[in-house]
Amino acid sequence: MPRSKNAVASRARRKKILDQAKGFYGKRKNVYTVAKNIVEKGLTYSYVGRKLKKREYRQLWIARINAAVRAEGMTYSQFINKLNIKGIELNRKVLADLAMNEPESFKALINQVK
Repeated sequence: MPRSKNAVASRARRKKILDQAKGFYGKRKNVYTVAKNIVEKGLTYSYVGRKLKKREYRQLWIARINAAVRAEGMTYSQFINKLNIKGIELNRKVLADLAMNEPESFKALINQVK
C-alpha cells in the first residue's frame, strides 16, 4: 500500500504560519522554518503583553487618582481606605476617569468621604 502524505493538511499548516509572519523582514516572512520560530516568539510576547497592559493601566489610574486627591489635601491610600469604609464601590478606572474628565464630581466624591 502506498504511503499517504496528506499534502493538503501539511500545506495548510505551513500557510497558516507564513500568513501570521506577513510583514516581517527578510527570511522571517517567507522561509517556513525561520517564520515558525519567530511567530512562536511573537505569540509569546503578545501573551505577556496582555498581562503587562493590565498592570500598566492600573498603575496609570492610581497615579491619576493620587494626583487629583493630593490637590485636595489627602493621600491616595487614605482616600481608598475612606471609600471602602463608606462602602462606595467604584473601581480605579472609573475614579481616574472622574478625576480627569469631571473634576467637580470628583471633588464632591472627596468631600463625601472626608
